[in-house]
Order: sequence, then C-alpha cells, then structure tokens
Amino acid sequence: MSQPLPAGSLSEKTALVTGSSRGIGADTARYLAQAGANVVINFRNKAPRAEKLATELRDLGVDVLTVGADLTDPASVAEMFRAVEERFAGLDVLVLNASGGMEGGMAEDYALKLNRDAQLNVLATALPLLSDGARVVFVTSHQAHFIETTPTMPEYEPVARSKRAGEVALREQIPALAEKGVEFVVVSGDMIEGTITATLLERANPGAISERRESAGRLYNVSEFAAEVALAAVEPVPADNTRLIGDVSSFGA
Repeated sequence: MSQPLPAGSLSEKTALVTGSSRGIGADTARYLAQAGANVVINFRNKAPRAEKLATELRDLGVDVLTVGADLTDPASVAEMFRAVEERFAGLDVLVLNASGGMEGGMAEDYALKLNRDAQLNVLATALPLLSDGARVVFVTSHQAHFIETTPTMPEYEPVARSKRAGEVALREQIPALAEKGVEFVVVSGDMIEGTITATLLERANPGAISERRESAGRLYNVSEFAAEVALAAVEPVPADNTRLIGDVSSFGA
C-alpha cells in the first residue's frame, strides 16, 4: 500500500499507537512515521516484535520509543506515559487501537475491562500530555458500532457490546477534550482480513469471514484499514466525529 499521508506532514509531531507491535497498529505506526512523526509503539508482551518495528521506523529518521504496558493495569499505563513524557514532553496523536476479548482463559469481564475501562483510563492518563490541537482516534468495528441496531455473530457479541460501551464512554469525553483543544474521531471498519479477531471468528464459526466478504462486496486488509486510521489522525474531523470505512448498507446505516 502506498503511503496515505504526505511526507513531512507530521514532522516534529509525536504519536502513540496502542497495540502497535503487529497488525493494524503496526501499520498505522508505520504510516505515521513515514509522514515524519516520532512514534511510541505500545505492546503487551511481544517486546522483540516491537523492537524490530522500531528499528525499521528509526531508519526513516524519526525517534521511536517502545513501551510495554498492560492497558488493563492503571499502574502500568501510568508508567508508560511517564516514559513518554520523559522522552517527548507531549503527544500530538493518540490512537486507541488495542482491543480484544476473544482470547481464551480470560476473566468473564475482561472484554469490558479492556475495551471500555482501559480505553477511558488511557485517555485520562494521556490527557495532560496532549497538546492543543492534538487528535485522539478510537478504532472500532461496524459490528460493534452498530450493535444496538444490527445483530452480529454470537461469538463476537460480547466483544462488540464491550467495544460499543467503550465508544459511548469515550464520546462522553468530547466536550472536556474540546475545552483542551483536543479533537476526537471514531474510525469504524468491517471485519478486516488477516487480523487476530477475524482468524478467531473463522475458527469459531467456519465460513463467517467469506460470508461477510460476500455480503459486503469486499473486506479491507490490514494495511488498507491502517491507512484509514492514519488519515483519521490528520484529516478534518467529520461533524459526527465518525469515519465509517467501507460499505455499511447491511448495518442499517
């Protein structure tokens, strides 16, 4: 995929992308760095993979910090932002990309803790570092964004409802963010080919992804959707603070 952002358009800016050692988060960090941004790569437990990406991005001439943090642990999140402040002083872009809930062996309330409570806490902890004119981007799925009006696969419903709860809670922060000069935008996409979630859904419900692809006409892949997330960090915020990516006709939109 070609670089979606003009070279140099984010020079002297700093961006933090949660869950960015792989997948959509990694490609988003890559696009932001290619546009000149210094980047904070956040990961939970894959330090070597994060460091490999960091090495690649440093070759672009930008400063890159890798920080491991469990987003469901407020102390871990506080430590991450202390490291960011020491290195960069402030933040211009915060991409809330990390999410989950389909992993095995997690507590029953894990999806809600990660997709709602942790998102709110990350934003609250980041707020003192966000500059006037900063942008917060929350990444979600159509299956979550439209869950109140359009049913989704039973295997995904708990995750969808928790992500929707996170989106609603974050939207309630928009007036307070606006007072500080911080903009907020939601980026919602369909199932993304090649993501962990799509793989787990296909395993739980064989044929689910091909069925969804047929219904939608096409599904975005990881790099294509990451390009849309990166664009959301710089393009004007829509009036409803929402960027819907791809076809939404089957979601009653």
